Amino acid sequence: MHYIGSLVLIVWLIVGAVAAGQRSDYTHPPANCSQAATIAVTIVAGPLNYLGVNPKISCRHLPQPSK
Repeated sequence: MHYIGSLVLIVWLIVGAVAAGQRSDYTHPPANCSQAATIAVTIVAGPLNYLGVNPKISCRHLPQPSK
């Protein structure tokens, strides 16, 4: 049973990586946090990308450390 779950997870991430490639996310290295996070979320979303999910992450308002 553990083997099947691991296999499903690997296939899920591979499908997400293919989707990121089809969106040309790998053409240039990520220039900022937002681009890197969007690539990561696209990969994690996996097959959901083909069902209309278009994840975008913005890192413009990162929390500041307390003083």
